[in-house]
Amino acid sequence: MYPPELVKPMIEELTNVGFHELKTVEAVKEAIERDGTTLVVVNSVCGCAARNARPAVVYSLQNAKKPDYLATVFAGVDKEATNEAREYMLPFPPSSPSIALFKDGELVHMLERHHIEGRMAEAIAENLQQAYDEYC
Repeated sequence: MYPPELVKPMIEELTNVGFHELKTVEAVKEAIERDGTTLVVVNSVCGCAARNARPAVVYSLQNAKKPDYLATVFAGVDKEATNEAREYMLPFPPSSPSIALFKDGELVHMLERHHIEGRMAEAIAENLQQAYDEYC
């Protein structure tokens, strides 16, 4: 487990733009199973989360169509919540960071770590915006 003071700025990078921090299994279920679209970011302390994933997600929200609900779990911090979110992301294997878009509780778009690592934030954001245009 990472110390709270270490991950606080990483969490706030998303919560400051409207993401809800999911800390329990129940919160994850409620967020994903709701009607409409939910974007779930599996946040992490790794460099590709800081350099690519979080900036891309924030930038992607500058789109005409956006998910109805924004949520995040933090790998290495909220173990049970993260594991629950990953159950909804099957058949994709667990990866951190990762970004999943759900519509009416069903996974419709997924970016795994290998889609994020080494890619520019703008390219990741564009990928997400295309998914928003299709599903939101």
